[in-house]
Amino acid sequence: MKILVAEDDAEIGDYIRKGLVAEGHSVDHLTDGREALTQATLQPYDLFLFDRMLPGLDGLSLLKSLRAAQVATPAILLTSMGAVDDRVAGLRAGADDYIVKPFAFAELLARIDTIARRPGLRAEVTELRQGDLHLDLLTREAHRAGVAIDLQPREFLLLKHFMERPGRVQTRTILLEAVWGLHFDPKTSVVETHVSRLRAKIDKPFDKAYLTTLHGVGYVFQP
Repeated sequence: MKILVAEDDAEIGDYIRKGLVAEGHSVDHLTDGREALTQATLQPYDLFLFDRMLPGLDGLSLLKSLRAAQVATPAILLTSMGAVDDRVAGLRAGADDYIVKPFAFAELLARIDTIARRPGLRAEVTELRQGDLHLDLLTREAHRAGVAIDLQPREFLLLKHFMERPGRVQTRTILLEAVWGLHFDPKTSVVETHVSRLRAKIDKPFDKAYLTTLHGVGYVFQP
């Protein structure tokens, strides 16, 4: 599933993101309610996980705005406010479920699985296609114009990240966190090295380049 997490507590947000990624989900993590509102209306998601107390726009207002905009994506609210009135307010705002902090990650997964079993939810994405580039997420095989491309594990994750976000600038910081799980700069050229290797495999043998370097900014994948 593709999941948007809006949680301003860095430790909790990272805990949720890492756990969901380990379970095979694709996760975008934001810390501001207004940013989450913009993201949720621009990108298709299978599930929202929103903290109730967010800066910029609180979780209830965020959810009400999305429902008013006819965004029907299932949503789970995460909160430390466990009173009955608080839970009722969350459900009436459009939440499909409500989890009170602290919670066990196993419980969160169980509630996500319950929502995922509902009829009509989009099927799990098993492949990505951008231009003539094809990435099979089950076999981890890549092809461009019918030509097989041999990718190392980190190169596969890097390409998957780019293909899921065509046209969106990916900074070094974003890539370090999303692909390497690092929330600090290791002061090495690990990102640059892997992007260079990936470019040599998916772009160099072909007429058109998909990966572009924006000097001083980051990279963009645009077939």
